[in-house]
Amino acid sequence: MARISGIDLPKNKRGEIGLTYIFGIGRSTAQRILTEAGIDFNIKVQDWTDEHYLLYAELLTTKLRLKVHYVQKCSLTLSV
Repeated sequence: MARISGIDLPKNKRGEIGLTYIFGIGRSTAQRILTEAGIDFNIKVQDWTDEHYLLYAELLTTKLRLKVHYVQKCSLTLSV
């Protein structure tokens, strides 16, 4: 399986649907990510290249504030 932001994406799903497995990403956000990356929505996750994975991971960390990252930051703050 593909792994982005600590989440395993299903290989047999289209990219648009596969990205929704990441907590905090809905279908419209997944479409926006794919549009910014210049990738067709209908390409399955299993057909993504390593460059696609790196691009998606970069877009997720730099342009989107996911709830997962917020929760991790809060838990680190509380544990210190």
